[in-house]
Amino acid sequence: MLVYVLLGSALVLALAYVVYGRFLEKRFDVHNDRPTPSHSDYDGVDRVPANRFVLLGHHFSSIAGAGPIVGPIIAAVAFGWLPTLLWVLLGAVFIGGVHDYSSLIGSIRHKARSIAEIAKEHMTPLAYKLMLAFIWLTLVYVLTVFMDLTSTTFVEDGGVATSAVLFIALALGFGLFVYRLKIPILWSSLLFVPLVYLCTWVGHLIPLSAENLPVLIGDDPSKTWDLILIVYVFAASTLPVWLLLQPRDYLSSFLLYGSVLGGFIGMLLGGFTLAYPAFAGWHDPALGSLFPILFITVACGACSGFHSIVASGTSSKQLDKERDARVVGYGGMLIEALVAVIALATVAMLAKGDPQTGKTPLMIYGSGMGKFLAVLGVPEKLGFSFGLLALSTFILTTLDTATRLGRYIFEEFFGLSGKNTRYLSTLATLVLPAFFVLITLHDVNGNPVPAWKVIWPVFGATNQLLAGLALLVVVVWLKKIGKPVFFALAPMIFMNGMTLWALGLLIHQYHFSTIGVISMVLFLLAVILISEAVRTWKRLA
Repeated sequence: MLVYVLLGSALVLALAYVVYGRFLEKRFDVHNDRPTPSHSDYDGVDRVPANRFVLLGHHFSSIAGAGPIVGPIIAAVAFGWLPTLLWVLLGAVFIGGVHDYSSLIGSIRHKARSIAEIAKEHMTPLAYKLMLAFIWLTLVYVLTVFMDLTSTTFVEDGGVATSAVLFIALALGFGLFVYRLKIPILWSSLLFVPLVYLCTWVGHLIPLSAENLPVLIGDDPSKTWDLILIVYVFAASTLPVWLLLQPRDYLSSFLLYGSVLGGFIGMLLGGFTLAYPAFAGWHDPALGSLFPILFITVACGACSGFHSIVASGTSSKQLDKERDARVVGYGGMLIEALVAVIALATVAMLAKGDPQTGKTPLMIYGSGMGKFLAVLGVPEKLGFSFGLLALSTFILTTLDTATRLGRYIFEEFFGLSGKNTRYLSTLATLVLPAFFVLITLHDVNGNPVPAWKVIWPVFGATNQLLAGLALLVVVVWLKKIGKPVFFALAPMIFMNGMTLWALGLLIHQYHFSTIGVISMVLFLLAVILISEAVRTWKRLA
């Protein structure tokens, strides 16, 4: 029964938060008597202390996106639900959670500086520049993939588009209520959270269909949404965090909490069976071998390098107290793992050969959520729309967070400062993603193909390699200050090994094509960074 998989997974994650979370706190000597950068370096724009649950909402919404849904579904279809489940649970507890938590703690111990700046302090200036370049390229891939996925979803379901627009308006209102009108967060939540769910119903009634949108570029309505999204993320990246980022992420977390809770209860009561094979084989014709492909296909939900950028980029600047890091960093990763379990359950309940398994991960997830929520009396079509809205909301959150982080990295790399530099650096970050999503790309046969499909082969490997490199920086820092390193060293070796292996396969497959050349560049950057770490380690020994 599917319910046993769900309950067992929830128990493992809950125990991990209590036991291993405390272990990590002891390793880093966490205390609330140290002032965090949100207090010591308060600026009213980026460095603003936030309630730990508000910050959890921001952090969780930013790291989740479509990752813990798309990756597990693809992997479960290819390799079966059991290896996917094992990687999600073990990866989240011992690798992804360690990566996220240590990145957050490392950042606040270095005045909320990025993981790249930590590399600069404890390794070499070359490592710093290479890390910045690697992070910025990762963010470009994130923006391209998720922007294109969002526009595609809006075209396929106009109701989701309507709900998303209404939701942004609600977030602005919530920010004004809490931070300007000083209405307590409890009372503001009681007013605005129900309105968030109402957005789903309104969108269902008044869809923003493709026919109602002006076609601004070519004849593809998704390009119109791409252009709108570019304007939106530019604004979101430059506005103060209290106006949009914090309130939007806090409210959006209730959507995902609702989808997780609804899916959880629906699975408990629905009597769904495990129909899909637990193990589908060691090799998938489309993806390749389980080793190493599983570990780059399932990123968010198990371990994701993007999380280190969020943790050291925005979350560290808003952390109120050090002990809040376990809730935000480690707890956020474990919640994401539970989302991944629910996502792979939408595959596990399908029979082998079911036509549904041939659809996109977004449609599989939406269909599964519709069935889970139908158990609770929600009309299946409305449940489908709710699942897609929750997913699209988190993709939007990832988009504007990634844009803001790209701004930070660009300013860091070129040493920019000043009140108006955020506009220039945001624009520079959006140039390449805008280029990829606004033009029409074609496959080898000359057929139009979405931008995200072109970028996706290298996206997973890049993201996971960043996780390995972030752990590498943490290990060097811990070694330098005389702390035990094994709990971070073992995950670091595993992630770097698997991702370099995967990049090697991509180079062999694509040779000197765009994907092949990008893979070569990333492989070279990683090797140089690892060699710099080894040199630093030898000096410390």
